[in-house]
Amino acid sequence: MTVFTNRTIVLGITGGIAAYKAADIASKLTQAGARVETVMTEAATKFITPLTLRNITGRPVVTDMFELASEYNEEHIALAEAADAVLIAPVTANTIAKLAVGIADNMLGTVVLATEAPVVIAPAMNDVMYRKPITQLNIADLKSRGFHFIEPAHGRLASGKVGVGRLPDTQVILDALEKVLARAGDLSGKRIVVTAGGTREPIDPVRHIGNRSSGKMGYAIAEAARNRGAEVTLITAPVALPHPGGMSVIDINTVAQLREAVMGAATGSHALVMAAAVSDFRVAEPAPGKIKKQGGRLVLELIENEDFLPQLPDNLVKIGFAAESEDLVENARRKLAEKRLDLIVANDITAPDAGFDVDTNRVTFIGRDGAAEELPLLPKREVAEKILDRLAALFRAGA
Repeated sequence: MTVFTNRTIVLGITGGIAAYKAADIASKLTQAGARVETVMTEAATKFITPLTLRNITGRPVVTDMFELASEYNEEHIALAEAADAVLIAPVTANTIAKLAVGIADNMLGTVVLATEAPVVIAPAMNDVMYRKPITQLNIADLKSRGFHFIEPAHGRLASGKVGVGRLPDTQVILDALEKVLARAGDLSGKRIVVTAGGTREPIDPVRHIGNRSSGKMGYAIAEAARNRGAEVTLITAPVALPHPGGMSVIDINTVAQLREAVMGAATGSHALVMAAAVSDFRVAEPAPGKIKKQGGRLVLELIENEDFLPQLPDNLVKIGFAAESEDLVENARRKLAEKRLDLIVANDITAPDAGFDVDTNRVTFIGRDGAAEELPLLPKREVAEKILDRLAALFRAGA
């Protein structure tokens, strides 16, 4: 299941060249389990046909205020009441202006005026039109009244110019919509810091000491927490994954940078999930220039990195990971105590179908009482949900 499963999303499409991208948005929402009700302005039908959206969603498409296209009675009211969210993508400067003053001269404007569901808006227009004071004033007015805006992207525009005004990528839009829908989730109101990826300690300006962490587990936790209503800060070492939307992201490399980021983000937060693979050692004296081959061995002096988790405040719920190759439960229990954690997630890194690089994981939860709960092999996203179930339980218990 996803946050979209069995949700009714009214997808509004207005008349801009980016309207063709709405087909991909509708497709992704439908694949994620949403019931997509499409409402198009007359101008939008000049750029993409209602037939395209109907075939993608399996639902009638509304284009006219006075033509009943579905089973809904008093269609504008029924759609407005059925909506879990209204997403308008793309939205033009013209429609933004109409919404700002409450004009409802088409079905889309009428639905928005009649709904109590959250409205998410993704503008797409010429960069000059977007920057115009009246457009910015209208956007600010709508934001002040609770509308959720997704900032347009920078890139090549239909005019051939390069600037701000492109419709963001589909995933960015879906991430923002997920965050809005998740506000009623069981982690709503909680601020959660998640770390991910493997830290890198420099040898010289070119080389580093690292590990095999792909960041997939940490990113899955961050995305799942966002979808359950949390305000998420993701602190990530370099990984081959795109930054997820709907959260703050801080990029780091070294353990020192990780420590600084965690200490800063933890202030005022409710929980920390340390899914990052943190380097135990660093090079004592990294070379200022690239080390050249010397026809023999290179000997490096390594020193331990300081463990900063015990320095974090006790009122912060702390969840850590233990990647072990032997004595899994015993080593994890020791780490739980040493780092003063509320829960530790232990996994055997020697298993070929769990741990590094792969999309699945087999973990064991160990709480402060020392009891171990072994989970079967699961996709990392499902493991993330299990971890957050335990976190939600800790919150309910007053941890």
